[in-house]
Amino acid sequence: MSKKTPVHAELTQIRDMLLKGRSFLLTSHARPDGDSLGSQLALAAALRQLGKQVRIINSDPAPDLYAFLPDLSTIEIVASVEDRFDAVVVLECSDLSRAGVAGLEGRPLINIDHHPGNAMYGDINWHDVSACACAEMVFELVTALGAHLTPAMATHVYVAILTDTGSFRHANITARTFEICRQIAETGIDPAGVAAHVYNNGSLGRLRLTGVLLDRMQLEHQRRIAVLAVNDAMLTEVGCDPDDLEGIVNLPLAAQRVRAVVFMKETDEGLRVSLRSKEGIDVRQVAVSFGGGGHLNAAGFTVEHPAPDTRGQILARVASVITDSDE
Repeated sequence: MSKKTPVHAELTQIRDMLLKGRSFLLTSHARPDGDSLGSQLALAAALRQLGKQVRIINSDPAPDLYAFLPDLSTIEIVASVEDRFDAVVVLECSDLSRAGVAGLEGRPLINIDHHPGNAMYGDINWHDVSACACAEMVFELVTALGAHLTPAMATHVYVAILTDTGSFRHANITARTFEICRQIAETGIDPAGVAAHVYNNGSLGRLRLTGVLLDRMQLEHQRRIAVLAVNDAMLTEVGCDPDDLEGIVNLPLAAQRVRAVVFMKETDEGLRVSLRSKEGIDVRQVAVSFGGGGHLNAAGFTVEHPAPDTRGQILARVASVITDSDE
């Protein structure tokens, strides 16, 4: 990876802080996904390459489908931190509380995020909503630090971009995305092989669950909204666990008529809702109205105490954004 002059003032500040310091803590949001994991692992590898001391701490373990990621075992799962660090780098968290790790407050905080609505809680806030994934920003930071892009780091960044763009189907993809992927491919990694690890290693339980969910799928708003619902009893019935749900929410979008998907999962926390959409249908608006967040085509939220009419309220708001996009 060749060196270049950072173009963002915040990127310059972050680069200088990381080059000056010696010890760093990296974290991201609870229930990690491909972007949070890839971003953390890529940046940690770059910092270690430069002789820095780095710990990655998350509140929840990675889903099994990411077990192939290099250095995944270096991520520590803890509830709180007390050790001293020169800075804490929080990746892909619109709000510090989303990390789910206690003890982060009162430390030098670097906030790197691409989600709309970031709370700007850091001492340095680099917020770029044009990035298709937080890993795009991490790639720029790794470049600015002068680190060498290894195949392992390239794998981390590629997995992050691949998953956060919905396999290059979401509307937040730019020429920058493909330029980064070009440089990733030049390291010699096998993009098709990486994609196979992510998408072709599911359990038989996941396959059965997919059939059950699609069989019970409901269509609303002139068949333009697909509604999927799952609970623990269904998971037990088909023999799978919550990790097997990863990516299933996207399946109904394969139908031309379906414009948005509402995926509802009953949990101990309440009703967890994931939203997906096509083109300019802004499901983030819906998620924000229920206290959540996300992106234009991918968002989510949790309703702690769902009422009998919660489902109807959610569908009404999704229908509204579909109608708005048609006007």
